[in-house]
Amino acid sequence: MTSVFNNDFEIAWCPGCGNYGILKALKKALEMSGKKPAEVTIVSGIGQAGKTPHYINTNGFNGLHGRALPLASGVKISNPEQLVIIHGGDGDGYGEGGNHFIHSLRRNLDMNYFVHNNQIYGLTKGQASPTSAIGTKSGIQPGGTIMEPINPLKLAMSLDCGFIARGFSGDPDHLAELMLEAFSYKGFSYIDILQPCVVFNKVNTFSWYKEKVYKLEDSYDFTNPEKAWEKINEWDKKIPLGVIFKREKPEYFEKASLVNPPGVKHSDPKIYWDELLEMYK
Repeated sequence: MTSVFNNDFEIAWCPGCGNYGILKALKKALEMSGKKPAEVTIVSGIGQAGKTPHYINTNGFNGLHGRALPLASGVKISNPEQLVIIHGGDGDGYGEGGNHFIHSLRRNLDMNYFVHNNQIYGLTKGQASPTSAIGTKSGIQPGGTIMEPINPLKLAMSLDCGFIARGFSGDPDHLAELMLEAFSYKGFSYIDILQPCVVFNKVNTFSWYKEKVYKLEDSYDFTNPEKAWEKINEWDKKIPLGVIFKREKPEYFEKASLVNPPGVKHSDPKIYWDELLEMYK
């Protein structure tokens, strides 16, 4: 696919990795949004998902493990007109970055958080993550993990997140539609993306998910919190995909009563780099 969001970086993901479907969906959603590359900033932490800003032609920042959300908050507060997208994995986002997830939900900045949830630590060679099922075996958990996995959608719902969705990297077209809807939401939008790791997770495979996932019906009422809780709790037999809960709520700048929020606007994101670098020589 020819896209203004393509670049020529060599992709270092494993063949068959679920991240390819997420990258494809992201580029398609950005194309449909009508945004220019200079109008988009993608922020990430560390991990396989954290490589996403490398492989797309936008502004990007690759930060510390678990620290993508506060970095992205700084980008949005300093430049409110940017479309800010955060990518991270289940370890990066729900483990090292779990505290930042909580407070980003409370803050409700107009940002988009897309979590690549493969239920394993992929970059560091297969340790159990916060979403790994009980019994998941790894090099440092040879007898299987004994801790209960977290349900991140429950956490988001309990903290009154205004936009909660779940996607699947095996269906990039549907995922792109979810991303596009998230872009248009005024506030913190969150998508948990089921993303198979073909090397270290031999249980939650593409075929495993395809037997379980289903798309929510058009008649589903995503404004009903009781219905949302029912869908959030579905997992063992069937897993719903789509916007699970959505409601309008005051965004950060509205709550802060900032009529003219601070920020900068550059038509060309590269124009000031030479001057900036010169300051730190």
